[in-house]
Amino acid sequence: MKLNKNIEPQTFIQSNTISDEYKLQKFIETNNNSIFDANSYLINRDYTIIIDISASMATTDYPEGTTRWVAAQKYTLALAKKCEQLDPDGITVYMFAENFQRYDFVTSGKVKQIFEENKPQGGANLLTVLQDAINSYFQRKANGKTKPSGETILVVTDGVSSNRIGISQAIINASQRIDNNQEFRISFIQVGHEPHISKAIKSWEDELQGLGAKFDIVNSVTLDEIDKMTMTQALINSGQ
Repeated sequence: MKLNKNIEPQTFIQSNTISDEYKLQKFIETNNNSIFDANSYLINRDYTIIIDISASMATTDYPEGTTRWVAAQKYTLALAKKCEQLDPDGITVYMFAENFQRYDFVTSGKVKQIFEENKPQGGANLLTVLQDAINSYFQRKANGKTKPSGETILVVTDGVSSNRIGISQAIINASQRIDNNQEFRISFIQVGHEPHISKAIKSWEDELQGLGAKFDIVNSVTLDEIDKMTMTQALINSGQ
């Protein structure tokens, strides 16, 4: 399924300073247990970024009248640059609302263009896009086309789908098809400040092994946690 491409482009807004990207890069470099530890299993790995473009991403709840969409843009561009260093043949990017668009072999420079081609609209169907990304990994694995260290999927979203049970089952099923808990990871990056959303996302991290998951393959973090830059927690702890 694909998004209607005949939509009005939204101008990509960059930070007025280098602080956002600089802080993120320092966070990445400082945390030895984070998903971006260049000395870890994350080298020789594929990366997929799934980005929420549903209407709620137009909500203005960040400083200086910044929308969730713009906050996500700044973070995702810095994220894509680091992933590109670890996955030089290009990352996979999805934009999703009710439908989704997939972009393969994406460079960090292309991410900016992808944002310009899309804007928040419609509802959100996370299950369908997440299942497509999961299926893609296992299809490539069956064909011997995955990287030796596996894959990490990063989901940038401000909400949870109404089909939480379906998402939970998709994650459980994926966990049962891998050989260890580092082979295939799904990391949720929450945009926005809604506690009930944080709780819902956290449940995928904490509860699925009790529901039948072979491994705990889910991690979660918020943009606020990244912005605080405490350096005491990894962005996403790859061992948990």
